[in-house]
Amino acid sequence: MDTAELILALLIAVAALVTIARGIGIAYPIFLVIGGLVLGLVPGIPRIAIEPNLIFLIVLPPLLYIAAYFTPVRSLRANLGTISSLAVGLVFATALTVAVVAHTLIPGLPWSAAIALGAIVAPPDAIAATAIASRLGLPRQIVTILEGESLLNDATALTIYGIAVAAAAGGAFSPTTAVTTFAVALVGGCVIGVAVGWVIAEIRVRIEDTPVEMTISLLTPYAAFLPAERLGASGVIATVTAGLYLGHRGSRIMGADARLTGRAVWETFAFLLNGFVFIVMGLEVPLLFGTLTPSLAIRLMGIGIAVSIVLVLVRALFIFGTVFLPQMFRGQQDMPWPFACSLVLSWAGMRGVVSLAAALALPTTLPAGGPFPARDALIIVTLTVIVFTLLGQGLSLPWLIRRLHLAADPGLRAEEASARQRLLEAATARIDQLYPVWPGHRPLLDQLRDTYRHRSEHIERQRDPSAADGGDRELIEHREIRRTVIDSEREALMRLRAEGEISDDVLRNLERELDLEERRMDA
Repeated sequence: MDTAELILALLIAVAALVTIARGIGIAYPIFLVIGGLVLGLVPGIPRIAIEPNLIFLIVLPPLLYIAAYFTPVRSLRANLGTISSLAVGLVFATALTVAVVAHTLIPGLPWSAAIALGAIVAPPDAIAATAIASRLGLPRQIVTILEGESLLNDATALTIYGIAVAAAAGGAFSPTTAVTTFAVALVGGCVIGVAVGWVIAEIRVRIEDTPVEMTISLLTPYAAFLPAERLGASGVIATVTAGLYLGHRGSRIMGADARLTGRAVWETFAFLLNGFVFIVMGLEVPLLFGTLTPSLAIRLMGIGIAVSIVLVLVRALFIFGTVFLPQMFRGQQDMPWPFACSLVLSWAGMRGVVSLAAALALPTTLPAGGPFPARDALIIVTLTVIVFTLLGQGLSLPWLIRRLHLAADPGLRAEEASARQRLLEAATARIDQLYPVWPGHRPLLDQLRDTYRHRSEHIERQRDPSAADGGDRELIEHREIRRTVIDSEREALMRLRAEGEISDDVLRNLERELDLEERRMDA
C-alpha cells in the first residue's frame, strides 16, 4: 500500500470511527485513539512513517489558530489570572516534577533529556475535554479556562522544550539565558502575531472574493507561525495572538458569505487534522512496542503510567492550591461551585496533539554525531501518557461531571436573550423609519414587523423561568413547521431539475437560499 492509499484509508477510518463515537456518546479523539490501537494490532498493517517536523509545522499552527479564533476574548480576559497561572506556573511545576521522576526511573537519562520529556507532557490538550464539556453543558467559565490554558500553555512548554533540546545538543545553559529566551519568545510572538493579524485584516477587508478569502484564511496560521520561529520568537504565541486578533475583528472584515463558508471550511479542515493525528497516535503505540523486548516494553509502559499519575497529582495540587483554596480563604467565589469546578479542571488534563508533535520532533542525532539520548524511550513514554490520560481521564470525565451535577451558566442564556431583544428592538425601530421612505411597500413592512414581534414574544417566554418549557416546546414546533415548508420547496426544486426545467446552476443558487433560510431558522 503506497502513501496516498494509506492516507485515504486512514481518512475513511476517521470518518467511520467518528460516526460511531458520536452514536455511542464518546468524545471522538478518545475513540480514534482506541480505533488506532485496534488497527495497529492487525497483522500486516503498514508502519506509519512520520517526518519529525511534519506535525509540528503542518498540523499544529492551524489547530492553534482556529481554537484562538473562536475563543471569546471577553471571557479570556475575565479569567486571565487563572489561565496565566495554569499556562505558566503549572507548566513549569509539571515539567520539573516529571523531569525528576524520569531522571530517577530511566537509568542514565541526562537532565536535559529529562526536562525535555517534562516539557513534552506538561501541556494538556483541550480538544477531548471541550468536546465532552460542550456535550454535557459545563459552565462556560470552565470551558473558557480549559481553552485558554491549552492556547497559552503550549508556548511555555515548547519554550522549555527548545531550551532543553538545545542543552542536550551541547548548547550552553544558564537560568538567565533561559529567562531571557522565554521573555523574547513571549513578547516577540505577541508582536509578530498582532502585526500579521493587522496585515491580514487590512487585506481581507478590501476583498470580496470568497475563494481568495478562504485561501488567505488557511494560510494565515503559517504566516504567523513560520516568521516567528525564524526570528527566534514563539510561533505558538504568534499564531494564537493572530487568531485572537482576527477572531475579534472577524465580524467587521468579512461578509456573511465568507463567514458561512469559512466556518464550514475550518471545521472540516480542523476535523481532518485532528482525526488524522489521533488515529495515527493510536497506530504508533503497538508498532513502536513491537520493536522492543517484552520486558523493556512493560518497563517503559510502567514509567509512562507513573508519569501520568504524577501529572494528575501535580495538576490537582496546583489547581486546588491556587484556585480553590484562595476562594475559600477570601470568602468570595470567582466561579460557580468552586470545589466541583476545581475537581473537573484537575481531572480534565488529557494530553494530545502538542505532546505527540513535540515527541516526534525530537532530533534523531546530535550535532556531534551521536544519537539523541533515549529518544525512543521518551517517545514511548509520551505515547503511553497520551493514551493513558485520554482513555483513563477522558472516559471517566463525563461520569465525574454527572456525579457533581454541574450545569451550564444560567447567566449565559439570559445574556443571549437580552442581546436578541436588543437586536429586535433595533430592527423594529428601523422598520418604523422605513414606512415613510417606502410607502408603496407597507404589506412587506407589516409582515416584517409581525415577524419580529413574534420573535420578541418567544424571547420574553424564554426569560420567564415558569414558562421556559412551554416556550421551548413552541419554538421547536414552529421550527418543525417551517422546516416542513422548506422541505416541500426542496422537493419541488428536485422535481424541476428532474423534469429538465432548470439547470444545475439554477438548482444550486436556489438550494443555497433554502440552506441559508434553514440555517437562520436554527440559529
